[in-house]
Amino acid sequence: MSSVSESCHPEVLWAQRSDKVFLTIALPDAKNVSVKCEPEGLFSFSAVGVQGESFDFSLELYGKIVPEGCKTNIGLRNIPCSIQKEQKGWWKRILKSEEKPAPYLKVDWNKWCDEDEESSSCKFI
Repeated sequence: MSSVSESCHPEVLWAQRSDKVFLTIALPDAKNVSVKCEPEGLFSFSAVGVQGESFDFSLELYGKIVPEGCKTNIGLRNIPCSIQKEQKGWWKRILKSEEKPAPYLKVDWNKWCDEDEESSSCKFI
């Protein structure tokens, strides 16, 4: 048995617009939430769950971002994050790496919008 406590990954849902990426971190009643956005596209998250378990992950996003344009709301059920892209435009994927994303990273179909539909039908945020 190892005494090193391994961190867990919460489910993360993502969607994008031409100017933003939306991440929704499913972690009810999270405490000590820390979110960092770095200009080259690194998004880092850590928090403590209800039973004291440690959650953390980092995502190397596809493009550069504006750290001052990153907004996080800590809700009771989840933690929505809005990340401003440095340049407007659609990313062909969420991560820089072409490898298949980790199993905890999933498309948020409730917020999903296709590039050609953005101006007409995607006005939720």
